[in-house]
Amino acid sequence: MLGKSGPVIGCIGYGAAGLEGYYGASDDSQGIDTIRYALSDGQTMIDTSDFYGHSHNETLVGRAIKDIRNQAFVATKFGIVHDDNESGRNLATGWGMSLKINGTPAYAGKALERSLKRLEVDEIDLWYAHYPDPGTPIEETVDAMARAVKSGKVRYLGLSNVTTEEVRRAHKIHPIAAVQYEYSLWRSEAEYDLLPVLRELGIALVAWSPLGSGFLTGTIRSDNMDRSTRQSNPRFAGNNLKTNEDRFAPFMAIAAELGVTPAQLSLAWLLHKGPDIFPIPGTRRMGRVKENRQAASIVLDEPTLRRIEELARPGLAEGAVLI
Repeated sequence: MLGKSGPVIGCIGYGAAGLEGYYGASDDSQGIDTIRYALSDGQTMIDTSDFYGHSHNETLVGRAIKDIRNQAFVATKFGIVHDDNESGRNLATGWGMSLKINGTPAYAGKALERSLKRLEVDEIDLWYAHYPDPGTPIEETVDAMARAVKSGKVRYLGLSNVTTEEVRRAHKIHPIAAVQYEYSLWRSEAEYDLLPVLRELGIALVAWSPLGSGFLTGTIRSDNMDRSTRQSNPRFAGNNLKTNEDRFAPFMAIAAELGVTPAQLSLAWLLHKGPDIFPIPGTRRMGRVKENRQAASIVLDEPTLRRIEELARPGLAEGAVLI
C-alpha cells in the first residue's frame, strides 16, 4: 500500500527517466516495449517527470500506456523549468549545474495541464513537486496541488527531494502519499531523519536511484564507464569510482555468495527495510526488468542483513552527496 491510505501497487516500480539517453542510447520503440513489459511483470508504478527529456518522457509513457491505462499507476513530477520563457529560482546541485525551479500556483496549474495532455490521461495517479521552490512557500505549492485533487485531475500528492520540515508543513495542507528521495546502499542518509518522519505521518518513501546510478549493478567499473551523465556525478569522478569499487567489493561478494546479482541484492535490501519503501529502478532492457522484479522474491535473514549493513555502512561511498 502506497502510504497510509493509498492504493496497492507493485512493490518495485519502474523509473522511465533512463529512456531519455542519460545512461546510453535508447529509441522510442524500445522504450515503449520496455514500459509495457514492466507493467506486465507487475511493476505497476511508472515514474516520469515533465523534466525528463524536456517533457518527451511523459509523451513516451503516454504512448506506452494508451490502451492499457488501467494497468498503470502513473507518477509524474513538475517544477523544474526547461522553458526559457518561464521564470524560476536557481537551485544549485552537486552535478555542476543549477536547476530553475518554479513551484508557484500559477506554474503548477500550467504544468498539470501540459502533463495531462502529454500523458494522454484524464487523471494523474501521483503528482509530485520535483523540488521545493526556494522562492515559494511549500504551503502555497501544495495548496495549488490540492486543488488538482479536488478537481479530479490528480489522485494522490507527492513531494520529492525535500526536508523533514517541508514534509511536515506540506502534510498539514493536504495529505502527502509519498516522498521521493535518493535511497540505496550507495546513499542511506534518509534512514536517520526523513524516514522516521514519513513513518510517523504514514507516508511512503519512493527510492530514486536505488541502484546508485548503476554502480550497484556491479557492471560499471573505472575501466569501462560509458560517456553519460554519470560523468557529472562526484561519486564517479576522478579516482572516486575506483575507490568505490574497492570499498563495495565485499558487498558484491555477498551477492555472488547468495547466487543473486548485486542489483537484486541491492533492491532486496531496500524491500527488507519495510513495506513502505518503493524502489523505482530504471533500465532500457526487458531482461533487466525481469531481473529487478525477481529481487522481490529474495529472502534475507537477519545475519545477512547485518553483514550487508556493516560492509556498506552509511558514508562509505566516496564523493559528495548530490541534492
